[in-house]
Amino acid sequence: MQYNSDWTMQPTPDFDPARLARSLLRRSRQGALATLMAGNGDPYCSLVNLASHPDGSPILLISRLALHTRNILADSRVSLMLDERVEGDPLEGARIMLAGRAEEATDDGRDLLHRRYVNAHPSAEAFVEFKDFSFFRIRPAGAHLVAGFGRIVDLRPAQFLTEIGDAASLMKAEPGAVAHMNEDHRDAMNLYATRLLGAESADWACVGCDPDGMDMQAGGKTLRLDFPERVTNGAELREMLVRLAGEARTRDSAAEA
Repeated sequence: MQYNSDWTMQPTPDFDPARLARSLLRRSRQGALATLMAGNGDPYCSLVNLASHPDGSPILLISRLALHTRNILADSRVSLMLDERVEGDPLEGARIMLAGRAEEATDDGRDLLHRRYVNAHPSAEAFVEFKDFSFFRIRPAGAHLVAGFGRIVDLRPAQFLTEIGDAASLMKAEPGAVAHMNEDHRDAMNLYATRLLGAESADWACVGCDPDGMDMQAGGKTLRLDFPERVTNGAELREMLVRLAGEARTRDSAAEA
């Protein structure tokens, strides 16, 4: 995907566009989905809920009764706009537009998409097995990031998606790790949020782990905890979470002193 070069500006030295794009992908729970009308190709836009695949690509759960789903089944090309939902002028927040294709999940990949989506949207469990609903994964071809003046950048998928080809062991361990963190370590989750990410105290839960970090959620609020180094298996993930918990507790003790 390419845009007119007049629109694209070079990032400033303190700006990491790839990291911001990854964060938006991981933290977004809603977006504006653009599809092409079946038959005439006219543009059509709708609001959708979404979650993220371990590699960061968006996951949708949509009904075949919906017009956007019929459009996708006729032509899989889509665009998806995500934004930070900042207070005040929404144009002051960062936003990203993905272009790519929406692929319906096969039986082999459905369980992973189901788990990741329901972790992000627990209420979806009530209708996820309805026959007219299907999971789709958007495979991005590129992205256009706008984060303010002088911060407008085009990105290739390799710049904002997470490599998971070497992390099969981690993906196998992820469901158990998420359950373990939520059942036994909610105090650590709150420390990650408050001491490492500067968020307010809340009932923070883990909704997913990947080689680059962990996704957290409390009600309608979402956070991304980036790891200082990649992890590719369950043992490395455990060591990283213990390490970060230690750092968070050290900061907590310093704040109370």
